[in-house]
Amino acid sequence: MTTVLIADDQPLQRLGFRMLLESQDDMTVLGEAANGTEAVRMAADLHPDVVLMDVRMPGLDGIEATRRVVATGDRTRVLILTTFDLDEYAYADLRAGASGFLVKDAQPEELLSGIRAVATGDAVVAPSLTRRLLDAYAHHLPTGQHPAGTPAPEDPRLAALTDREREILTVIGKGWTNTEIASRLHLAESTVKTHVTRILAKTGSRDRVQAVILAYDTRLVEPS
Repeated sequence: MTTVLIADDQPLQRLGFRMLLESQDDMTVLGEAANGTEAVRMAADLHPDVVLMDVRMPGLDGIEATRRVVATGDRTRVLILTTFDLDEYAYADLRAGASGFLVKDAQPEELLSGIRAVATGDAVVAPSLTRRLLDAYAHHLPTGQHPAGTPAPEDPRLAALTDREREILTVIGKGWTNTEIASRLHLAESTVKTHVTRILAKTGSRDRVQAVILAYDTRLVEPS
C-alpha cells in the first residue's frame, strides 16, 4: 500500500486528488495540507511514502516545503505538481530534492503511475526532459570561483567513483537511458543498472534526477 499526503491550497483540487487516489486498491491518503508549513509538519508526523506537493501555496511554498521534507532524511519522497512548461519552479524543486514533477493537467493514469514510481524510488521525470530543464536554467548553476585557466577542484561527491562509474554518470547527465547506455557502451543492461545503483549510493543521490543535477553541478556535463 502506497501512502500519500496531498499538499495543495485549493480544496477542490485536494478533493479531486483524494477521490482519484482512494479509487485505487494500492493507495491510501493519510491527510491533506493546505500550505507548505502544514505539509512539512504532517509529513514528519505521518511519514507518507509520497507527498503530492503543489508549488504555489501561501506562506511556505512548495519549494521550501520540499527542501525541509527531504532534509529530514526520512523515506518520504516528494512529487511536485506544477503548471510547468519549463518554469523556474520546476527547476527549483528538483534542486530542493524532489523526485520528479508532473503537470497539473496530467492524465489520471499519469499521476497514478508517477506516484507509484516515486514510491519505489524511481524518478518520474525522463532524464532527457530533466536535461532540457536544466539547460534552460543553466544560469542558476554554480559557476565556480577558481582562476581562469586552472582546473576546478575535484568535487568530493565524485571521489569514490570508478572511471566507468564516472563515465556512466556523465552520460546519465546527457539524458541517456539505461538501454542507450548499454547499447552505446557495449554493456549488459543489468550491468548498467548495477552501476547506476552504485553511483546513486556513492554520491548520495536520491534518484536518477538528482544524479543528473550532480553531473551538472560538478561540470561533468556542460549546458548545451
